[in-house]
Amino acid sequence: MKRLIFTIFLALAIAIPYSHAKLNAINGKVKDGYNFWLYEPETKHEPELNATIDSTAINDSTGLIIDTISHKKPLVIFLHGRSLCGNNLNKVLRYGTIAAVKGGRKIDAYIVAPQNPGSFWKPEKIMNVVDWVSERHPIDSTRIYVLGMSLGGYGTIDLVATYPHRIAAAMALCGGGSRKDLSGLNEVPLWIIHGTADRAVSVNESRKVKNKMKEAGETPLLRYDEWTGVNHGALARLFYLDKTYQWLFKHTLNNRTVDKSITITQSDTKNAYKGFKHRSSSKNKSKAKKKSKRSTKKK
Repeated sequence: MKRLIFTIFLALAIAIPYSHAKLNAINGKVKDGYNFWLYEPETKHEPELNATIDSTAINDSTGLIIDTISHKKPLVIFLHGRSLCGNNLNKVLRYGTIAAVKGGRKIDAYIVAPQNPGSFWKPEKIMNVVDWVSERHPIDSTRIYVLGMSLGGYGTIDLVATYPHRIAAAMALCGGGSRKDLSGLNEVPLWIIHGTADRAVSVNESRKVKNKMKEAGETPLLRYDEWTGVNHGALARLFYLDKTYQWLFKHTLNNRTVDKSITITQSDTKNAYKGFKHRSSSKNKSKAKKKSKRSTKKK
């Protein structure tokens, strides 16, 4: 009996091959776009016969709506802050969504992490990257998400305000908005979080966004939190929380409501790096360097 079960399992594994996750640097490929990192999640390839069948289901553990036949997957856009601007893509790996994946967080989605050479993010350039990726990969166009902090928080607000019909949900951390017309934000599930002790970007910048949204009309899709006593850098921890992506994945263009069942608090961020391999290895390297310097001095 065991032998029969093993044979069946082996046959299924051969019949339904998987492709491994990939991370590629894309340079100079997108006209009027940014250079970017592209993370491709592991995918399962069904026989060609089933490719035209459309079927979806909800994963109870994550809330993610998954395409069970054609295997189209969500797309997450990560927008970094000013410290990672430049022309060296490796800088973009220092923190954020792809850094979280490299460290062991499981995010079953395509991830685009563009690099801003400087100045404000340009929504048109970001969307050109999204279109380029969508033309070449099985992206579910109803599940495109964006999140960013600091300068990336501004980019998130500006992107959503410019393309509200393309973004399923967004999270803007310690940022603001640079566009005059922010009325489009009222059409998208949006979560804004800002620390009151932020000296790099004042919490007033997020308050201005909230006020502009209210001036434009009702804001039923807005979640707005101010974290008392929290500084600028602390919010980077949210990129490593499972809850962050669970909340994003609760939304789709087919159902314009905001999820309020998932909560993220300051206490959640204390465990953001729990089990995070990449961060711990970086810490170990740093400690090793310090020990090496001490031993050299003693010699």
